[in-house]
Amino acid sequence: MKDKFYQYIVKLQDTITSKLEQVDTQAKFREDLWERPEGGGGKTRVIENGKVFEKGGVNISAVHGPLPKSMQAYFKVDDCDFFACGLSLVLHPRNPFTPTVHANWRYFEMYDKQGNTIDQWFGGGQDLTPYYLFEQDAKHFHNVCKQACDKHDAEFYNEFKTKCDQYFWNSHRNEARGVGGLFFDYCKAEHGKSIEDWFNFVTQVGDSFLDAYIPIVEKRKDLVYTLQNRDWQEIRRGRYVEFNLVHDKGTLFGLKTNGRIESILMSLPPHVQWVYDHNPEKGSEEEKLIAVLKNPKTWV
Repeated sequence: MKDKFYQYIVKLQDTITSKLEQVDTQAKFREDLWERPEGGGGKTRVIENGKVFEKGGVNISAVHGPLPKSMQAYFKVDDCDFFACGLSLVLHPRNPFTPTVHANWRYFEMYDKQGNTIDQWFGGGQDLTPYYLFEQDAKHFHNVCKQACDKHDAEFYNEFKTKCDQYFWNSHRNEARGVGGLFFDYCKAEHGKSIEDWFNFVTQVGDSFLDAYIPIVEKRKDLVYTLQNRDWQEIRRGRYVEFNLVHDKGTLFGLKTNGRIESILMSLPPHVQWVYDHNPEKGSEEEKLIAVLKNPKTWV
């Protein structure tokens, strides 16, 4: 399964980066190959200073070796080895009317000292972070997510949409990071689902990503914006940074397993503002976004 999923993310990385370069028309992805001293490595692809994408990364990795003590405590296991592979992407468009997007699809195995697999699971999801709320964009993104889920289980969309709203929650701000999408983790062979079933589901979601995001980009990337719009985008990007550095499990896992720091922190936007006690004007489009972030909506 680990080889099968790794080959899938290798191909998916090529598919996604090729399409993003077509959309941008100006910038190309820079590729870095890296190795982890304890075992494994990855392929980082970063795009910067594009016509459409100010900064973004589409990274794959496959790492293995002894599970660090800190992660043993987290997973509540004794000394064991692990394998983890996945694709993680974040895209920060230049235009404030075009939303940031994040997606991640991953697979994890743990082994005893005799090399026997003692646990295995899939995780991942995709979520949208707009700076200005276009409800039709949120509905489109969620509809694509639901269609991918419905092909496997009628309960998946509501379950994983709810988990997404709960996970991407900046509790110190009492607001969501964005308008959500899907989030799932510890998808194991149980409750009538095989690990092969989960592979089929996760790859279905991965294959849906471009359909969920690119039509939104095409619709918004050339809209005229003001310096005020840009300032708001950079203030909201600050909240994105806060979530990734304070709450995100993926960032924590990468830092605690000696992952490549440049690849882990590629999710951070290039231009950000933190303005003291900033509040949007009453009745403004900016306030409209905040109202939805305080009370996540049902989009489909």
